[in-house]
Amino acid sequence: MRTALANLFPDLRISRDDDVIEGETGSLERLKELIRNQRIRDTTRKQLLAARRGTLLRVSLSKQAAAVGRVNFSGGSPLGDIDVEIESDDLDGVIDDLAERTVATKR
Repeated sequence: MRTALANLFPDLRISRDDDVIEGETGSLERLKELIRNQRIRDTTRKQLLAARRGTLLRVSLSKQAAAVGRVNFSGGSPLGDIDVEIESDDLDGVIDDLAERTVATKR
């Protein structure tokens, strides 16, 4: 699990509470890089916009995909998911940074 998290968020500060691993980071640069390299900006943008609730958004990423340095939005994958929460007063700006609009994408 730690490898999967480190592949997505290299500077993640991890804390553990029994069976739950939690972490905090101030940088989404590696996630952004993976999204661009995989050419999944449109899909990512749609997922992030749908997951937005006020100043918080929550998405689930496949732990298996993350273990090999890939981003895959999931819900209920067999090996478990990584639940990601992003909190910001400017979620639109965060979404624009992670997955900027392409010609085919609308808000």
